[in-house]
Amino acid sequence: MSGFPDALTVTLQPALLPEDRARGEFYAVLARLYAAAPDAALLGLIAAAPPLENGAAETSLARNWNRLREASSVMEADAADGEYTALFIGVGRSEVDLHASHWASAGKSEKPLVNVRADLARLGLARMSRVNVYEDHLSALLETMRILALGVEGRAPASVAAQRAFFDAHLDPWIDACCIAILRSAIANYYRCVAELTQSLAAIERDAFALF
Repeated sequence: MSGFPDALTVTLQPALLPEDRARGEFYAVLARLYAAAPDAALLGLIAAAPPLENGAAETSLARNWNRLREASSVMEADAADGEYTALFIGVGRSEVDLHASHWASAGKSEKPLVNVRADLARLGLARMSRVNVYEDHLSALLETMRILALGVEGRAPASVAAQRAFFDAHLDPWIDACCIAILRSAIANYYRCVAELTQSLAAIERDAFALF
C-alpha cells in the first residue's frame, strides 16, 4: 500500500443543481450592479451572455433577464455611472436608498443592521475589510445570498432552511418596495431593467422557499 497515507480523509460535497447555480449567478450579477455602476467590461459581459430560452422565455425572470441583456448592449458606461450616482448616491441624499435600515424604519433606527450583523456572525460570515458598504446594503445582502446558495472555497452551500431564513429576515420585507421606488423614479433608465430582474428573482425565491 505504499504511496498512500495510513489514513485518508475525503470530504464529498453534493454537486450543485443547475437551478441553484443559476440562482447564485443571478444573485452575483445583481449584487455587482447594486454595488456600483457597471463599467464597459461588465456591460459587455451581460450583453454577450446567453439568453434564457428552451421554454423559459415566457417567464418573468427570463423576460427581464433578456431585457437587461439588450439594455446592456446599448448602454454607455458613462451614462450608467451618471444614473447610478443620481439614483443611489445623490448630493446630500440619494433618490433611492439601498439600505434595509431605511425601508424598515424610515432611516431612524439601526436595528436591521444590528440584526443582519448578528445573523452573519451566526453563519460565520462578516464584511470584508475592503468592502465600503454596510452589511444591510442591498448589494451586500444579495452577495450573502450568493454565498449561501453556491458556497465558496472551503465552505459548502447553506441548507435551504438557512437560505430561506436569511431571505425572509433581511430581503423579503423591503426588496419589492425598493424596486418599486427605482421603477417610479424619473432618473431610472438602465436600472429599471435591473429592478425588474430583481423583483422577478425575489418572486421565484419566495415561491421556491414556500415549498420547504
